[in-house]
Amino acid sequence: MRLIGMLDSPYVRRVAVSLAMMDLPFALEPLSVFRDLDAFAAINPVVKAPTLVLDDGTQLINSTLILAYAERLTPIERHLTPAAVDDYVAAQRVIGLALAACEKTMQIAYERRLRPAEKQHQPWLERIQAQLIAAYTLLDACYSKVDEWLAEGRPLQADITAAIAWQFTRATVPDIVTLQRAPALAALSLRAAALPAFLANSG
Repeated sequence: MRLIGMLDSPYVRRVAVSLAMMDLPFALEPLSVFRDLDAFAAINPVVKAPTLVLDDGTQLINSTLILAYAERLTPIERHLTPAAVDDYVAAQRVIGLALAACEKTMQIAYERRLRPAEKQHQPWLERIQAQLIAAYTLLDACYSKVDEWLAEGRPLQADITAAIAWQFTRATVPDIVTLQRAPALAALSLRAAALPAFLANSG
C-alpha cells in the first residue's frame, strides 16, 4: 500500500503510526497538498491527505475510514479499537475530541498563515481558540486518572490520536495551548513518543 501525504499532518501521521502498530507494510510518499499540488493531483485529483492507494489501485481518503479498513486486514489481537463496549465508547469520545482539536488547530493556522492580517476576523479566531481549549480541557480530563494507556493496558487508537493531536497543536499554536493547560495529555504524549511506531513516523 502507498500512503500519500506529509507526516506533519496529524491525519497522515495517525494513519502511518497506526499501520506500523498493526504491522501492515506501506510505502510513504511525502507529498504536500500545497507544495506538490500537481504531483498529488496526478495520484488523487481530490488532493486529499491522507490518501491510501491499495495494491489494486483503489484510493481511500479520510484517516478514520482508512483505519477502519486497516483493522479488517489484521488479526483481532492487533486491532487498535478496544473490544469491550464501555472501553470502545470511552475511546471514541477521546478520538472525537482529538480530531476536533486537530481541526481547530488547522483552522487557526490557516487563518494566521494564509489570510492577510487585515482580513483576519478576530471574533472568529476567538471562537476557534475557545473550541480548541475546550477540546483539550476535556481530553486532559479523560487521561487525568489514567496511569499509562486508556484501555487494555496497551496503546490503542485513542492514545495514538490524542498524542498526535497534542503534538500537532503544540508544534503549530503553542501560544494557545500550553503544557500547563493539559498535564495528563502532555504526559501521554511523552509515553507515546517513545514507542517505535512513533519514532519511525515522526512529523
